[in-house]
Amino acid sequence: MGAGIVGCSLADELTARGWTDVTVLDQGPLPAPGGSTSHAPGLVFQTGPSRTLTAFATYTVEKFTALEVDGLPCFDAVGGLELATTPERWADLHRRAGFAASWGVRAELVGPARCKELWPLIDESLVYGGLHTPDDGLARAVLACRAQMERARARGARFLDRHTVTGIERDGGRVTAVVTDRGTFPADHVVSAAGFWGPVIGRMAGVDVPLLPLAHQYAKTKPLPELALGDARGTGDMRGIGDVRGTGDPRGHAPGARTPRPEASRPVLRHQDRDLYFREHSDRIGIGSYAHRPLPVDPFAVPAYDDAEVMPSSYPFTEEDFAPSWDECRRLLPALDDSEVEEGFNGVFSFTPDGMPVLGESRALRGFWLAEAVWVTHSAGVAKAVAEWMVDGRPSLDLHECELTRFEDAQRSPAYVAERGARQFVEVYDVIHPLQPPDEPRPLRVSPFHIRQQELGAVFLEGGGWERPHWYEANASLTEGLELPPRDAWAARHWSPIVAAEARATRERVALYDMTPLRRLEVTGPGSLAFLQRMTSNNLAKKPGSVTYTLLLDEAGGIRSDLTVARLAPDRFQVGANSPADLDWLLRHAPDDVHLRDITSGTCCVGVWGPLARALVQPLTRDDFSHEAFGYFKAKETYIGHVPVIALRLSYVGELGWELYTTADLGLRLWDTLWEAGRAHGVIAAGRSAFNSLRLEKGYRAWGHDMTTEHNPYEAGLAFAVRMDKGDFVGRSALEAHREPSEPARKLTALLLDDPAAVVLGKEPAYVDGAPAGYVTSASYGYTLGRCVAYAWLPPLETGTGVHVEYFGEKVPATVAEEPLFDPEMTRIRR
Repeated sequence: MGAGIVGCSLADELTARGWTDVTVLDQGPLPAPGGSTSHAPGLVFQTGPSRTLTAFATYTVEKFTALEVDGLPCFDAVGGLELATTPERWADLHRRAGFAASWGVRAELVGPARCKELWPLIDESLVYGGLHTPDDGLARAVLACRAQMERARARGARFLDRHTVTGIERDGGRVTAVVTDRGTFPADHVVSAAGFWGPVIGRMAGVDVPLLPLAHQYAKTKPLPELALGDARGTGDMRGIGDVRGTGDPRGHAPGARTPRPEASRPVLRHQDRDLYFREHSDRIGIGSYAHRPLPVDPFAVPAYDDAEVMPSSYPFTEEDFAPSWDECRRLLPALDDSEVEEGFNGVFSFTPDGMPVLGESRALRGFWLAEAVWVTHSAGVAKAVAEWMVDGRPSLDLHECELTRFEDAQRSPAYVAERGARQFVEVYDVIHPLQPPDEPRPLRVSPFHIRQQELGAVFLEGGGWERPHWYEANASLTEGLELPPRDAWAARHWSPIVAAEARATRERVALYDMTPLRRLEVTGPGSLAFLQRMTSNNLAKKPGSVTYTLLLDEAGGIRSDLTVARLAPDRFQVGANSPADLDWLLRHAPDDVHLRDITSGTCCVGVWGPLARALVQPLTRDDFSHEAFGYFKAKETYIGHVPVIALRLSYVGELGWELYTTADLGLRLWDTLWEAGRAHGVIAAGRSAFNSLRLEKGYRAWGHDMTTEHNPYEAGLAFAVRMDKGDFVGRSALEAHREPSEPARKLTALLLDDPAAVVLGKEPAYVDGAPAGYVTSASYGYTLGRCVAYAWLPPLETGTGVHVEYFGEKVPATVAEEPLFDPEMTRIRR
């Protein structure tokens, strides 16, 4: 449903894969039915911190470049130019250049003179420099719809306009038909590609669609003499954006013109320091602004096409909101001093709480798919991924950032979606640190230990709605005598030297870590062992009291997640998982004799780790916690003081210790019991920053960062978690082709930065022999090692090989290291 750029792209991708019985419905007239596509200015900037979104955009550029209608291309590769008018933005453009190198996008940093050469109208005295991306440009969205519509129709698809969807029929948990005001259409699969109408369609299907429609200002100037290029360029026709009712020429040039007139020759311009972008419309300039207040739109109150003044996605221009932006436009482009805004509108499009699309099939209504909150920039790439998912059962690209299952229940409330969606609009062009937490609504989810953490001066960041302590100001005195290299301003943000003290205390004494946000699933029932054996890669057929590290794979052998499975009884398991998507995946495959339940919110966990962990815990329990009686990767149900716990002998920091789980109502008592007993041993509370440093020293992978569905266990260094002799399991057949000793084409590789003062944070490009060869997944300073540790996807390299990691434009030398970097004999954990 929806014949905008996503719906047309998806119809093209599905029919190209042999699904020819495809019907596309839209309430408006074709080819411009009045949604966001119909007014889209068409900017395509490929590069960003998300590798997935960059891949979407890259495919969109490739595909649209190859399409044309009536001799007009669907993509104009005029390039992109992002300006820096502040030192902070100039530094950020260096970081963005690193993203481009990591993800394979052509980009170069240029000085003010080159910026002026590329865009002669700018005042270069304001500019520090720019990032020029020559393959970016302008997508002609309506034209691309036409081109893909024609191809899909030729393969059997049909496109029906003036059909308003009024209902979704279902039977037995599956979608069966789409009901419209002009008839009912039986369907085995229904894709909602309705844009900002997504929540409306979702409600009909009983499926939550967490997006917020917002209006965004777009204005066009009067003709500028500086842009007029005579007959070669003409005056142009602005109806490619403004007029979609059929009176203009959707090809974007004046009716009757003998030759196509290019709308733009200069790069698309971003002035992100003032939340502005610019593009040419022949002899006029189009200006988009994110500088105004958020203007939310109720999708249930959007007028029908025939009732809208212009079109449903176009709202009246609010001049008072644009006035400050116009001043900034004239400051950057002095030629505008003699011009004025001739026309403008507030165009509606979609934002989610995290700024990513919402993709995938609903488990609550099988066959009902979402392809929502997708901008023109990513449209063809999203369509390809969803088509692969529908036809082949899996997308070739990792989509965990986009899956509809990624949101927690607490992140799906209308209030949360509205607040975070509006925040995404405000921050579109902001320089966002990878650790920067959103401001509101906080606190949302807190562990039972929260009050004690506040008393210790915890500095909280946020993830999954949880307040997570990253360090504790109570440990500030422990930094005395520590010699740490200075950090640059970026690396020092959301960091403290206290992190080093907490890491050292964990290595030398004992620390308490709040592990409550780790997802916990309970799996019970007579078929639970057989089910988990089929769904995971390792052998779980062990005695109760055993714990196993294992992987969730897809049919192609890609890593969907990594799990820690504790067998507590013959038919009862506790599973440590990563995201709501893990529960969704398991529920999709669970037989009737297996019951799965997410117990995270009703439970809590304290990690007690360090060489004195046993000295702290043993006096609090009557059970024997010696290594002989309670070995590594074992589980025991016991008591700590008055508190019943499930104790797992695990350590993700490379030290002796346990994860102690109890119910949420007893969590505070558990913390206080451990804290009081630990005083004699110098116990501290330690945060996530120390945890991340310690786990990287030990080489422990983080799913979603270090490996995803695009990687198999052998590439990721996780062959030990695969037991090919245990019987069949999901992904086993695919792994047969990847089994060692064959050399994989890439490996997750441990690097140590050569300079003890150097720090990288992740997603930086890695160079081998001077050429980009991969990218960093996770990185943190290793305080025990005195070097920064970085993991990167690279071609197979010998230990000791020199590489470089680019950090804000500087090539930082690093060396391939042998894993694990810390305690390779595992003596500290197994004692």
